Amino acid sequence: MKLGIFVNTDKHLDDVIGITKAALARGHEVIIFTMDTGTKLLENPKYTELSKLEGVDMSFCDHNATGLGIDKSGIPEKVVCGSQYNNAVMQHEADKVIVL
Repeated sequence: MKLGIFVNTDKHLDDVIGITKAALARGHEVIIFTMDTGTKLLENPKYTELSKLEGVDMSFCDHNATGLGIDKSGIPEKVVCGSQYNNAVMQHEADKVIVL
C-alpha cells in the first residue's frame, strides 16, 4: 500500500514522523507532499531526514516555500522542489491520504 501524507501546517511534525515510520515498518510506501505553512518544516532536519528512509518520496510546493521565505539551502536533493503537480501525483498514486 502507498500512504500519502499531505502536510499543509507546521503543527504535526511528531505525527508525520511517527506515521511515516509506522507505515514503513509495516512494509508500506509513503509519499509526502508539503505546502502552505507546512513548508516551514523544510527548515527542520528531523522532517527532511524522512526523505532518506527507504520507501519515502517527498516533494514540496516551491511557490509556497518561496512566498514564506523558506531557506531551501539545507533541503536534501532527494526532496523534490515541485508544484501542485506533485500533489496531484501523490493523490493519484496513494491508496490512502492523510491530511495534517
